[in-house]
Amino acid sequence: MKPLEYHAPGALDDAVRLSAEAGASPLAGGTDLIVQHRMGRVEVAHMVDLKKIPELNVLEFDKKSGLRLGAAVPCAALAECEPIGRLYPSLLEGAELIGSTQIQSRASVGGNLCNGSPAADTICALIVLDAVCVIQGANGSREVAAKDFMTGPGETALNKGELLVEIRVPPPAPLSGNGYLRFIPRNEMDIAVVCVAAHLVFDKDRETCLDAKIAVGAAAPTPLLVEQAGRALIGSKLDEPALKAAAQAASKAVRPIDDARGTAEYRRHMAGVLTRRAVGMAVNRFKESG
Repeated sequence: MKPLEYHAPGALDDAVRLSAEAGASPLAGGTDLIVQHRMGRVEVAHMVDLKKIPELNVLEFDKKSGLRLGAAVPCAALAECEPIGRLYPSLLEGAELIGSTQIQSRASVGGNLCNGSPAADTICALIVLDAVCVIQGANGSREVAAKDFMTGPGETALNKGELLVEIRVPPPAPLSGNGYLRFIPRNEMDIAVVCVAAHLVFDKDRETCLDAKIAVGAAAPTPLLVEQAGRALIGSKLDEPALKAAAQAASKAVRPIDDARGTAEYRRHMAGVLTRRAVGMAVNRFKESG
């Protein structure tokens, strides 16, 4: 491993400056970056530790504005935030699948996004929950919808010298439910073959679907918001024809590859299967909420 310079700024402006001037690699938890550096997959000359920056460690919920999740907040902290488990269970489910308990004490949702993996366990939930990524650079702040944050395998919307500061998730609609599922060959610590998140909003009759969002990961170069799958559910009582149409739309929308974890054909099939199951999970969550 080549020598590198380590920086631990306490201010966001300093971190942005270091990222721009030195071309430094940001370190949130380091569970991906350090491993990749040791394996020679990425070359790191300067590393900027973000853990001491207050703006990146925000974790708070407000009924009007929703959730603010700093990019350096460890995944383990999400389980201790009661509104997340109650209102955003799909996000918590994804975060709890990122590595072991030890890794979750370091790894962050922000790092999970910035790694740019189409199989990232938190991105699909953030997409269906209409999350927004707040980015800071030398020219100021800007926002990017979660659905547009990943631009390709290992690539994101971050420009050189920019940092992901926080993720903002609006409060969910009153009559709603959400859920996240992934399929993996092993029971623990594996990468998704396919993953799906669903978010449903219901009418006052508590049976008719007013709005639906379905996102599929690990089955295309980037996670996908499958709008056709959502439209298939809107206006229905989630009967068999609607569920079948949504599953077919998900299978049709993906652009998978063959690799060691599964064939493209199998991924297409599982995209439909998991769509139905994630919808069922969201329905159950809604019913359990009263």
